[in-house]
Amino acid sequence: MSNIRRKKSKQFGNNHGDSVRRRSFVGALRHSISTDRAAPTGGTPSPRQQQTRHRPDPTNRIAGVWIVLGLGSFGLLLRLVWLQIVDAPNLQKKAQVQQVVSVRPFVPRRTILDRSNNQIAIDRPSYTIYAHPIQFSKIVKGEGLSKTLRKVKVTPSEMAQQLAPILGRDPQELLVKFQQRQTGVLIGSGLREDIKERIIALKLDGLDIRQGELDYTRFYPQDDMMAEVLGYLDYQRKPQAGVEYSQSLLLERKVPEYPLTKTAKGEILSDLVTPDFLHTDDLKLRLTVDLRLQRAARQALRQKMREWNAPRGTVIVMDAETGALRALVVEPTYNPNYYGRDVYNYGKIVGKNRATSLLQNWAVSSPCEPGSTFKPIAVAIALENGVIDPHTTIEDNGSVIAVPGTKPIKNSHHEKNGTIDIAQVLQKSSNVGMVKIMQRLKPSLYYDWLQRIGLGQKYGIDLPLERQGSITSRQEFLSSPLYPANNAFGQGFTLTPIQLVTLIGSLANGGKLVTPHVVEGLFDSAGVRKDKPTLPEPSQIFSPTNAKVVLEMMETVVTKGSGTKALIPGYRIAGKTGTAQQVYQGGYGRDDKKITSFAGILPVDKQHRYVVFAAIDEPKGKEQALGSNVAAPIVKSVMESLIFIDGIPPSNPAEIEKAKTDKKTTDKTDGG
Repeated sequence: MSNIRRKKSKQFGNNHGDSVRRRSFVGALRHSISTDRAAPTGGTPSPRQQQTRHRPDPTNRIAGVWIVLGLGSFGLLLRLVWLQIVDAPNLQKKAQVQQVVSVRPFVPRRTILDRSNNQIAIDRPSYTIYAHPIQFSKIVKGEGLSKTLRKVKVTPSEMAQQLAPILGRDPQELLVKFQQRQTGVLIGSGLREDIKERIIALKLDGLDIRQGELDYTRFYPQDDMMAEVLGYLDYQRKPQAGVEYSQSLLLERKVPEYPLTKTAKGEILSDLVTPDFLHTDDLKLRLTVDLRLQRAARQALRQKMREWNAPRGTVIVMDAETGALRALVVEPTYNPNYYGRDVYNYGKIVGKNRATSLLQNWAVSSPCEPGSTFKPIAVAIALENGVIDPHTTIEDNGSVIAVPGTKPIKNSHHEKNGTIDIAQVLQKSSNVGMVKIMQRLKPSLYYDWLQRIGLGQKYGIDLPLERQGSITSRQEFLSSPLYPANNAFGQGFTLTPIQLVTLIGSLANGGKLVTPHVVEGLFDSAGVRKDKPTLPEPSQIFSPTNAKVVLEMMETVVTKGSGTKALIPGYRIAGKTGTAQQVYQGGYGRDDKKITSFAGILPVDKQHRYVVFAAIDEPKGKEQALGSNVAAPIVKSVMESLIFIDGIPPSNPAEIEKAKTDKKTTDKTDGG
């Protein structure tokens, strides 16, 4: 008990001592502070006094902090004013760029139709095919009684042999591809639907057929039948020829860009897409060309080219009143679905340097001398200037000297026709008669007329790469009588076949020079035209009276002259033959360097007339190649097709019946 008291007393004493010591320390500290404050001003300060004197005033610190905060707040306020007011438009544009994406949906190229609404160019889905050689296999049925299906491995060589004929590839080429990689081998792109179906029918595993969002290919259902008119799209879907090129703005649908909002994660907000997002019009481009007539013209041309072993030819059918082309055929031609293959094969025949000429429409882009088919135009010029009339006679003794001291100009067969009228000049295709007619016209006036009818100019056809013909300069033309003399029978200048057809058309339509064209316009699904091309107004170059006079003279060429092989019983047909020697190494010496042609007009006695023209370049046969026996039969064949397609009534039905009776009699005689 006493021990406990002693311990507590001791603890209490210790605590008490600590308390006394703490009070003594605080008292001493207070005494020291009071002593420091009471120190005299002039005396030497103690170290503690020196430390106290240099301590910063807290008021200054607080003021500095407020100044900094004030400046910062003011700067922040200025920045906010700048962002919200001054720079706000720029920031809004940046925000729109980040939040709005412009989308232009892909839509197929417009379909092209012929005059009768047959599809001749369409866009359709295409496919890309990948091969995975590691997975090549097929499913086969078990043998014998077991009919269970089992998977059998297919070797790369077997796969190549089966795919090559469908893809049009070399089997060895495919095998090399299969051996290079085990998966993801690209073996075809831009493939048509029928090719895809044929591959699927093989029932082979290891092939991946895909159609991307933009996988469309241009398909030409008629193959090569309309190539010179349509042109083609290359592998990048860029138009390269024909109306695909010249009418690209009409064929590409105008689809606007749609602004769509996207989130911060890049997701498109579908609720902002309008219902007409993928709406496109149903317009189609219709041409004036008739597929049936085009096919008939090509068949007739090919037959004659084979018969005469000719390298190229053309047939053109034009509505004389409007300039609309009903047919435009050029041979040789190509299949726009496989233009690369056809150019390659053509290069094997004519050489690599000339291979691409296969893709050119020479009826539009290759000027040449027209020869005697130009003579009716020259006669019309002479009539317009009053230097001849239909009853004027010309003395044709077989030759005429245009320039004293030079070789005389002769008829093609060196014949002498004696005294002949203007119609007979055309019937016999007299060079001498034409020279004497045009010698009556002042050369300066003649040259003015050649320019008036458009020689040396483009006629504005809506197909690409039209080239203007060539004509000598005015100074040269007036310097020598040889130029007017040669021009009188179609030599010494050039024009394209389509330009010649247009000039002949002016004689068929009452003297008007129209613009040749193949585009009729854009039509909707109901057949209503929504857009049509704007063509220049026809220009009156000959009077209707003189045009009719020349047309009737041309009719005698078919009934009595060199164009009898174009005669069709019951129909009145006008025409003119042409056999134009072409310049070769500065002269006309080569007999095989010539173009034979015939221009026909049907029907003479109807207001609505057509010009049918055929030309074959460099024909070679057993008999002499002339426009009368090479080109005229082609025109007759095409006219017969035109009569059937358009239902053109005959001028004299009795002649048709007589011709049928005569044919039956001839057939019986031959049979007996």
